[in-house]
Amino acid sequence: MLNAHTSARAPFPQAHSSGPSLKVERVNVAYSEGKLALRDASLTLEHGSICGLIGLNGSGKSTLFKTIMGFLNPLSGTVTVLGRSSREAQKAGQVSYVPQSEEVDWNFPVSVWDVVLMGRYGHMNRLRIPKKQDLEIARDSLERVGMTAFKDRQIGELSGGQRKRAFLARALAQQGQVMLLDEPFGGVDATTEEVIIRLLTELKNAGHTVLISTHDLDSVRSFCDTVALIAGRTVLEYGPTEQVFTPDNLMRVFGGAASHAAS
Repeated sequence: MLNAHTSARAPFPQAHSSGPSLKVERVNVAYSEGKLALRDASLTLEHGSICGLIGLNGSGKSTLFKTIMGFLNPLSGTVTVLGRSSREAQKAGQVSYVPQSEEVDWNFPVSVWDVVLMGRYGHMNRLRIPKKQDLEIARDSLERVGMTAFKDRQIGELSGGQRKRAFLARALAQQGQVMLLDEPFGGVDATTEEVIIRLLTELKNAGHTVLISTHDLDSVRSFCDTVALIAGRTVLEYGPTEQVFTPDNLMRVFGGAASHAAS
C-alpha cells in the first residue's frame, strides 16, 4: 500500500559535475508552418535545485521541455545539459523526462515493469538485454514509488496516480542528473503528490536538478527553490522563489485570477 514514507530508503547516489547543470541560451523554436513556438528563451539552473516552470497552457512549457530533451531542434540559440548538447546528454542518460499523460498511448500493450526497464535502455547493449544491475535499479525504482505490487499490470489498467508513479519510476531508473517533469500532479491524489515531492526533494539533496512544469501554484512555494515564468512563448523571468513568485509577476503570467496564490 502506498504511503507518504514509501521513499524512505537509501539515499540517491550523489551527482557530481562542475558548472550549471542546465543552460538554455536565447533559444528560438518554430512550428512546421514557421510560427514561433518558443521565442528567445533563456534559463540557467544549478545543481541541487528544483525549479518550477509556470505558465498558461500553450505558453511554451512543453516545447521548452522537448527542446531540452533534444526532441526538437532550435532555429537558433543553444541548450547545454551538464556541459553537453541535448542529444549528447540524452544519449549518455544524463537527462530524464516524465511526460504529460496526454502524450502517452495508454492502449499500448506494455506492463509497468516494461515501462520502468525502458529507463535502463541507455545502459544496455544494442539487443537491450538487461544486466543484473539494471534489474536491481528497476526494482528499487518501483519500490521508491510504491508500485512493486503493480509491476505486471498493463499501464492502461492503472489509475491516474499509478500511471504517474510508473513513469516517475522509469525516470528514476535512468539515473540521470537532470529530470524534467511535465505536469506530474495532474489527476493524482494527495498522497501520490506528497510522495512525488518527497522523491524530488531527495534528488535535490543528492545534487540532482529538477525542472517541473505545474499549475499547482500552492506547491511551488513549498518545495521549489527557483521559479521560471513563461508567457508568450518566452521565459519572462527566473530566479529564487521568494523573489520571482510574487503577485505582480503572477499577474503578468495569469492575470488577476491566480495572483492570490503568491500572497
